[in-house]
Amino acid sequence: MAVAAGGPDSARVEGAPPLRLRTKLAFGIGSAAETIALFSLSSYGLLYYNQVLGLPGWMAGLAISVSFVVDGFADPIIGSLSDRTRSRYGRRHPFMYAAPIPIALFFLAIFNPPSGLDHWLLFAWFTGSVIGLRVAMGVFHTPHLALGGELSHSYVERSQVMAWNNFSTWIGGTAMSLIALTFFFKATPEYPRGLLNPEPYLPFSLLAAVATLTILFGSAWFTRDQIPRLPRPPLDQPPFSPFEFLKDVGKVLANRNYVWLLAGLFALSLMSGVRDTLNLYGATYFWGFSSELLRWYTVGSLVGFVAALNLTPRLHGRWGKRWIIIWSAAGTVIFPAVGFVLRLTGFMFENGDPRLLPTLVAIAAFSYATGAILNISVMSALADVADENEVRFGVRQEGVLYSTRALFQKLDTALGAALAGFVLTLIAFPEKAQPGDVDPDTIYQLGLFIGPISMIPGLIAVVLYGQYSISKADHAATRAKIAKLHQAREAAGTSG
Repeated sequence: MAVAAGGPDSARVEGAPPLRLRTKLAFGIGSAAETIALFSLSSYGLLYYNQVLGLPGWMAGLAISVSFVVDGFADPIIGSLSDRTRSRYGRRHPFMYAAPIPIALFFLAIFNPPSGLDHWLLFAWFTGSVIGLRVAMGVFHTPHLALGGELSHSYVERSQVMAWNNFSTWIGGTAMSLIALTFFFKATPEYPRGLLNPEPYLPFSLLAAVATLTILFGSAWFTRDQIPRLPRPPLDQPPFSPFEFLKDVGKVLANRNYVWLLAGLFALSLMSGVRDTLNLYGATYFWGFSSELLRWYTVGSLVGFVAALNLTPRLHGRWGKRWIIIWSAAGTVIFPAVGFVLRLTGFMFENGDPRLLPTLVAIAAFSYATGAILNISVMSALADVADENEVRFGVRQEGVLYSTRALFQKLDTALGAALAGFVLTLIAFPEKAQPGDVDPDTIYQLGLFIGPISMIPGLIAVVLYGQYSISKADHAATRAKIAKLHQAREAAGTSG
């Protein structure tokens, strides 16, 4: 394989054979570990500190929000460093090898705070531990996503790579959820809602930390064979500096398609931040489900993620990514709110009705499917944006592209998480509340915020995503230009 002298050489040349399934799986499984850690944090962290440890809701929500902000600004720096790294292990793998141990340690710290802390010290412990976990995860996840963006140049194969990555997030989150709810947070006479029992959090966090550590190392190790085939930074590229970092960010923000994807993400993440943070409150207090019943949601998620894995590349091949982004964004906004809207308007089964859970699981299947299709589509589209920027600026910036997107997502999700914490305060949701004992008007207001109110920024996101314009034909033309650039660089390198 020819290598461009001193240029951002294209590791996988045009017409290269398809990626092996082994490589797609090895790459994707890294996101399973990320989901184990961050899903556990987002699902159980607020509930644990607020309802088990007694930290006020606004303080717990603020701790999560601060961590999003700090981590969000760290991600683009990590991305720029990764794009510029030149080592025997390539641009991405040095970071992927360095991150797993700190990730495991910070995860353990979150769910095992010292006893006897007052509210402010507990807030400080929670904030510091979550910041540490998120930044350490960014050290792995940012180069990892960039790796996925550069594994293939094919318009559809990129979607296949990201589809396996997305499906792996389901594997990690679902496996951890099933294990947690089946073996750790079981109902007891003292704690009918097992998630409110403080005892299982230590063994649960130990298992999750070990699993995360093992899987992250595995993903890095089993993708190392791709290092010789991946792009490298130009020999004349300046080293990292604050000025060069700002130039990197400026280049990605100069791409209008990227800006529209960011704008759509910003609106969507505001919705998701509120919903994700309040999800367990909705399941536990609004719907009255026990920890054991929540396991049935994995059926809906399995159907949704398997559908996305199989359908998304085909949908992209037939209709292109733009239209699939628009329709899947609309589904992501609407389906998660359907159950709440029906209950609030009097058209949903009452709690305890045997038809309630199957109905909500069926709705969840559509929610998971559209959310997964949207995520795959946008992640694949970002690799197409990287192609546009290589033509324009002569460098590949997957690290900065994916990480700057993560910055905007985390800043907005931080706002959403903070809003969720303040929602609990606004509706006077009691601390250490027992299901069935919360005022019905408070429960009604909880459903109002999780359902119809949270849809407002999501519907704005659909309009913004619709401005993205790279078609399959545009991508083919861009790849042709890149091939000519590489040929010119190779010729210059040979003559030199």
